[in-house]
Amino acid sequence: MARGNGLSDAYTETLNRVKQQEGNKSVLGLKVLMWVLNSQRPLRADELRHALGVGIRSTSLSWGNVPALQTLLSSCLGLVTVEASSSTLRLVHFTLQEHLMSNPELFDSPHSTIAEVCLTYLNFGIVRGFWPALRSAPTIMPFLEYASCYWEKHTRIGVTENVKILALKLLDRFDDHVSAQILLLCNCRESLLGSSYYWAEGPIGFTGLHGAAFLGIVEIFTAILEMKKWDVNAADCMGGTALTWAAVRGQEGVVKMLLEREEVNPDQVDTEYGRTPLSWAAGSGQEGVAKMLLKREDVIPDQADTKYGRTPLSWAAMSGHGGLVKILLGREDVNPNHEETLYRRTPLLWAAEKGYEGIVKILLERDDINPDKADTRYGQTPLYLATERGHDRIVRVLLERKDVNPNHECTFCHRTPLLWAAEKGVEGIVKMLLEREDVNPDKADTRYSQTPLSLAAEHGHDEIAKMLLERKDVNPNQADTKYGQTPLSLAAESGHDEIVKMLLERKDINPNQAVTKNSKTPLLWAPKTGHEEVLKILLERMDTNPHRAAGFCGRTPLSLAAENGHANAVKMLLEWNDVPLAVPDSGSQTPPWLPLPERYGGLVRTLLDPDNANSDKVDHGGPASLLPSPGHGDGSVVEMQLKSHDPNTDITYFNSQPPLPAADFDEREPVVDLMNSAPMSPDNNLPGIEPSMLPQPSSMWPLQLPYSPRKSDTHPKNTGSALPVVINWYWVLGSFVCLLSFLAYSKNSYN
Repeated sequence: MARGNGLSDAYTETLNRVKQQEGNKSVLGLKVLMWVLNSQRPLRADELRHALGVGIRSTSLSWGNVPALQTLLSSCLGLVTVEASSSTLRLVHFTLQEHLMSNPELFDSPHSTIAEVCLTYLNFGIVRGFWPALRSAPTIMPFLEYASCYWEKHTRIGVTENVKILALKLLDRFDDHVSAQILLLCNCRESLLGSSYYWAEGPIGFTGLHGAAFLGIVEIFTAILEMKKWDVNAADCMGGTALTWAAVRGQEGVVKMLLEREEVNPDQVDTEYGRTPLSWAAGSGQEGVAKMLLKREDVIPDQADTKYGRTPLSWAAMSGHGGLVKILLGREDVNPNHEETLYRRTPLLWAAEKGYEGIVKILLERDDINPDKADTRYGQTPLYLATERGHDRIVRVLLERKDVNPNHECTFCHRTPLLWAAEKGVEGIVKMLLEREDVNPDKADTRYSQTPLSLAAEHGHDEIAKMLLERKDVNPNQADTKYGQTPLSLAAESGHDEIVKMLLERKDINPNQAVTKNSKTPLLWAPKTGHEEVLKILLERMDTNPHRAAGFCGRTPLSLAAENGHANAVKMLLEWNDVPLAVPDSGSQTPPWLPLPERYGGLVRTLLDPDNANSDKVDHGGPASLLPSPGHGDGSVVEMQLKSHDPNTDITYFNSQPPLPAADFDEREPVVDLMNSAPMSPDNNLPGIEPSMLPQPSSMWPLQLPYSPRKSDTHPKNTGSALPVVINWYWVLGSFVCLLSFLAYSKNSYN
């Protein structure tokens, strides 16, 4: 190449040097190039070594003829290399492959040579002695897998008389040969019928006749039919006949030969699925085979299988074979509305779900097909299935039909097509559905009364929510019956600020509408879930009520934010002028969860300040200073004690929860700092609330959980020296159980 010659000239020169090598190296080098160029998949080094060691017409492998890898590579003079990642051999460059293929005279009948080597290898006595139900080839014979799976492909390209003889020798007693097992295992992923072979116990019953029909080589199938008398209708280990295999694999030549024999039953079903050869041909898209079978008068074109109840038309429609659908629909004895027994679907339903637009159009051309027929198991129409799968082009085709009801509700999911599209965020389909005049954009499902707008708001689909809000017949305040949530509360809970903005721009939106089960308004959802942008948008709304507490435990926005450790939400609420630290809720059945009044804020800071001189009085291992009740003056006490989550303290309060782990606690630390910095009220009262409005003890407050841990050198570990103020109800219950046991024991002793 440096002298100006092209790459092809360089390859030609190297090949000439390969041919001029001394001894057997020239023959070996050309054989390696032939195998690497013509193999059906890349060969591993040990596979190729064994293949090169096979002598033509030999009956056993001569281990002395198996070349070493280094010898194999050196004979090619650098034209072949080993792929490090897979240990397979390949040509040094793809341009070498082009050069070799453009010079076919280099190798004499390569495929027939490879086929002969494969069949010779499979007919070795050691291979025939292997157990036929092995799940993989033994390592002692590494070429066994390739020879079993690919001899047919090489034979199909180059059939010679010697190859035919070797093939017939292999196929005789094929069901007792390990290569039949390996062949079926290699093809069980590709073949519809072969998928059942995974659980079969070896190839028993898969005779040479089945194997020849499976492979489809006409010359070999003709020869094997003449070899001995066969039961042409016999079923193999998977329940299929020779005709079944030929039909499912599209071996038209073999099908033709079998149909010419009088003893062949063209409509015999397999024992595994109960499907006819026509059913298999329709499901695998073999049009030529189907046409040959339909010419027989004894073939029933509409026969359903026994496992799924599907007809050939159903299989063709669900598999996407439009040509076969046309062929079958041309028969008067084929029912286009047949409903299978498993999912109760018609061919149109299958085509709509799978997204085969062409087949849907072919079926809809028939006047006797109902385009809105739902299955009787789940109540799903073609329009619903196409919407569920996102097949917008099929949705458009169906919506052009006036006899399609766009408001049909699935009986399984209780969703209409619009509800499903709104939930999944399929904007194009939502737009097409809303263009139909008879579509109800506010139709709620019958299970939870969720509207399309509710689902779009909950899942954050901004564009769909916008399309729905542009409709005058959509109620933006519609609450569902499951939790009583409106689109606004769902959007606030999930943190979808853009949808919250869109909803609040509506004049007919009620920002204070509460969820029915726990009376949480949208403003209460935002601090609970920590969605700060949503909280900000809601607080900016003038008619939003920041004073309202939830009916369940009377929790305020501030207490919910503090309880869940959302420091920024606490800060936003404290900075807002009209958000009080405590708000009574007259509608609550339990005392509201209130923060301490501001006049006791200094005491809270004292108790929580680790540098305070009185900290040793707090963290001495027992009850802390008792806090004044909001409604009883400085001398009264609240039935609670602070509980520090420091492992060296033991400070409990009324109705408390167990201490939080330190990691959780550190996350809540900023909330405490913000609450400690709350502004003091000059009149020692809560802003906007009279002292008489405050509830009686015991009250709760947002700092119930988020105390910051305090480390002090002045206190030892908890000694438990102080008695708890709150009665230990577990101790009372245990004592009561012990008393009852004692009384029962005494009574038995007396008796």
